[in-house]
Amino acid sequence: MRKHRFWVCLGMIWLKAALVWCYDERARAMTTANKITILRILLVPFFVVELLYYIRTGNELHRWAALLCFGLAAGLDGVDGYIARHYNQKSELGAVLDPLADKLLLVSSVVVLSFNHPDHLGQIPLWLTGTILGRDMVILIGICVVRFTVGTVRVRPRVMGKLATVLQMAVVIWVLLKWDAGRGRWLAAVMLGAAVCTGVSGLLYVWDGMRQLSAHPVSSAVKP
Repeated sequence: MRKHRFWVCLGMIWLKAALVWCYDERARAMTTANKITILRILLVPFFVVELLYYIRTGNELHRWAALLCFGLAAGLDGVDGYIARHYNQKSELGAVLDPLADKLLLVSSVVVLSFNHPDHLGQIPLWLTGTILGRDMVILIGICVVRFTVGTVRVRPRVMGKLATVLQMAVVIWVLLKWDAGRGRWLAAVMLGAAVCTGVSGLLYVWDGMRQLSAHPVSSAVKP
């Protein structure tokens, strides 16, 4: 109980500090969309801690706190994107932070929920976890290669990638709400759709990376 109060107090202090930072005069040069994205990143550790506490203790307050953190972070994903598009706040920093926030939230939740803890929550199958982690690892390696050889990385958002993110979030929320009991077929369909969209989006990002590499002289044959 004391540990729970400690994490709640720490979370309130962290959230208050984040909100104060958002309105700080020195931070006004950063766009509002980027500030919201950073707030999403700050929500990830609290979500993970509350989820782990629920798995360990079975206290429903921890599950609802984890669900609240995840839902808030997922909802803010659409808010920062809307602000960036409609208020001309697209930036290079946002192009990096937005997918990073998605990856931190989804990878952490999928990994934790892929372990077997039948007394409290359902389990995300390992084939879906492997698909998500495999795609992200390939993308990360590709970004490093393009950055090292070309110098700049142009990341073009894909509709398939956004759809994969939405379906992955739906899977996590479904499991956290314990809707998998009696609705296994629907959950299996959502998981399959998430896996397909994740794999296809990964192939599209690989294709974009190959085009950037092929357009650079470093990919040409070296003259003897």
